[in-house]
Amino acid sequence: MLTLADICRAVDGQLRGNNDATISGIAPLNSASSTDISFLSGARYVEHLRNTRAGAVLLKSEFAEQCPVSCIQVADPYLAYAKVTALFNDAPTPVPGIHPSAVIGQNVRMGDKVSIAANSVIGDNVTIGDRTAIGACCAIGDGSSLGRDCRLKAQVTVYHKVHIGDRVELHSGCVIGSDGFGYAPASGGWQKIYQLGSVRIGNDVSIGASTAIDRGAITDTQIGDGVIIDNQVHIAHNVVIGNNTAIAGCVGIAGSAKIGANCTMGGGVGVAGHLVIGDNVHLTGMTLVSKSVSKPGTYSSGTTMSDNTSWRKNAVRFLHLDRLFRRVAELEKKVAERAE
Repeated sequence: MLTLADICRAVDGQLRGNNDATISGIAPLNSASSTDISFLSGARYVEHLRNTRAGAVLLKSEFAEQCPVSCIQVADPYLAYAKVTALFNDAPTPVPGIHPSAVIGQNVRMGDKVSIAANSVIGDNVTIGDRTAIGACCAIGDGSSLGRDCRLKAQVTVYHKVHIGDRVELHSGCVIGSDGFGYAPASGGWQKIYQLGSVRIGNDVSIGASTAIDRGAITDTQIGDGVIIDNQVHIAHNVVIGNNTAIAGCVGIAGSAKIGANCTMGGGVGVAGHLVIGDNVHLTGMTLVSKSVSKPGTYSSGTTMSDNTSWRKNAVRFLHLDRLFRRVAELEKKVAERAE
């Protein structure tokens, strides 16, 4: 358990209430008990705030008078909530050491307090930084390097000669350095193009479960510092992603696309190959990017959901848009000529 004073210090807030009150968990405003802390992220939930039974609430000062319980006033309640989750994180802490069932290759260089769990396989000439933890049944290919304080969950696969920075988190089932989809048309089939590049991942990166990042064809696929990637994302060969970009689930980025810094991509976004997306570009869910974007801002595509009958009619009408446009343009021209 933590006291409100402990939590207040952790979020650099201003407490109104009992310093010594104890908190044992986090819960939503409308279901929190007297031993839970909650948060108010916006005005739309003020009604829940007025009726909450939480032990305390993280909120902006403008809502403090409407709070019936103790509160901690902060500039950004959602960010403060994120910091509080770290205080209650109950994930097992890796224990330094190498499990007897792990297989360690030749010329492996390990830092201090490295943890390698059961049935993991570490290839030859691998470098592992201080305090890095490799979960059960992981595979690290020959010549790869992992920085300090990395966390690889169970069943992560890192191919050969992949370079991973410090404080990188790789969730279960993700694959780093698989072959890019490179084939040349040949008589009667396809000629494989061997992928001679690798993958370089910066510092403070998080990569979700079952995400695949392909190695480059000749040069490296590159993931910048501070990038966060959700589950089931595919990043193709030679893609470059700038610092602090966030990518939600089921995004697909085709080969050689370049994504700028501080971008966001909603779920299901698709980016065509060889395009350039500049810094501070935000793509809402299911957006299909078919041309480069240089100007910062928010972009969307696709059609919103409707009942099936209406959607089918509109889908047919969509096919006539070009002809309709040309007819309207012709009519406007005739009207302009008559006006003269």
